[in-house]
Amino acid sequence: MPRLRDPSGQASVELIAVVPLLALVVGALWQAVLAGEAVWSVAGAARAAARAQAVGGDALSAARGAVPGVLRAGVRVSPAGDGVHVRVGVPLAGTHATVGTFDARAALPSQR
Repeated sequence: MPRLRDPSGQASVELIAVVPLLALVVGALWQAVLAGEAVWSVAGAARAAARAQAVGGDALSAARGAVPGVLRAGVRVSPAGDGVHVRVGVPLAGTHATVGTFDARAALPSQR
């Protein structure tokens, strides 16, 4: 007959209890990486779009080419005076939903 305080199986029970918490922490870290990537690349995308607009090119294509693949769908470009305003959406990890946006403006004199 097993004793009431028999420790066999204790590690398995603890592992099962910790796995959801570990998955939540990994998901939160991945979301932070996506947000950091958006912050890092929005200024470069704005500069690329401003350069393209200054020479008569496609500002949206230039901005999308300047961001990593996972962020390309959330890039929006609009004219802003003599430059451009670029907005990059931060996707919710594993979905197509957006949890926030970062934006930047850039301008270059027209070279046309």
